[in-house]
Amino acid sequence: MDFVQPVLLVGIGGAGSKMANNAASLIGADVFAISHDSNDLSSHHDIKIHAESYVNPSAYLIRAEAQKSMYRIRDKFANYNTIVIFANLAGKSGCAVSPLVATIAKEEKKRVLSFGIMPFRFEKEKLFLSGVSLKRLRASSDSTVVIDNDALLEANPDLTVSKCYDITNHAVMYVVNALASSSISDDLNILSTSKNEKDIEASLRESVQMLYEDAPPSSVKKTMLYVFGSDNVSVGKINAAVNTISGIFNENNTGVSLATTQGENSQVVMVSSVEGTMKFDSYDPLGMIPKENTLDWDVPESSIKTGIELYQLE
Repeated sequence: MDFVQPVLLVGIGGAGSKMANNAASLIGADVFAISHDSNDLSSHHDIKIHAESYVNPSAYLIRAEAQKSMYRIRDKFANYNTIVIFANLAGKSGCAVSPLVATIAKEEKKRVLSFGIMPFRFEKEKLFLSGVSLKRLRASSDSTVVIDNDALLEANPDLTVSKCYDITNHAVMYVVNALASSSISDDLNILSTSKNEKDIEASLRESVQMLYEDAPPSSVKKTMLYVFGSDNVSVGKINAAVNTISGIFNENNTGVSLATTQGENSQVVMVSSVEGTMKFDSYDPLGMIPKENTLDWDVPESSIKTGIELYQLE
């Protein structure tokens, strides 16, 4: 998938809005945010989902309230060809609203790239909703990049939660900045990275370990290898990194591409296109049932047109 200008960045929820604003400053694109929390919004272009009547609104309720603002979101897409969505699927707004935004963008015939942040495994109450939201986000996106903080924490158990957020958020910014000169695979991609390392070989090992926390080796079909801080890394080490990845994935005929960027810190970021069953599929136990054996409609047949504005919760 390639960017087709002009590009609009959409940040959903607290983490999503921060990432969208940071990305806008990097690539010079227009941006707006959507959230039910006023603290996440900073511009008059942003859209507030009104749920003030509820002390602790659920994701389902926020989704229902968000449907009342869908016409405003649709209007904002009119003058753009590519919509990039940033959403924390562990947060209520991101989980509730991102599938709706992607669906509208697809209905408007836009190219849709989505970034979805998955919860830590110990956040058990969030796993099911995040799994369902990811499934629906993927269905309406041309390409989806999944960032799994839990996999980074598994590979680096000494990290704090906030440090995990910092590392993965910076990795997303690296990838967004590089998309001006490179493309990204269609469908589902896993972003994996490491702590900042002086040795890119160590960074590469941690990136592969993080990838394998989410997907088995046989599921990887294509990998984009970003090497940052390349001016501090010898050409021999960069060549060795590419050869290592090619050797690991060689049995699967996996394509490996390389992009390098100058900078002070050396770090590897991998964006790997994957197919088949992944860790996130287990978040929604019902998702394992084949589609042809399920009763599921975009517009439920049980919906009755009464003339009253009753918004579908799910």
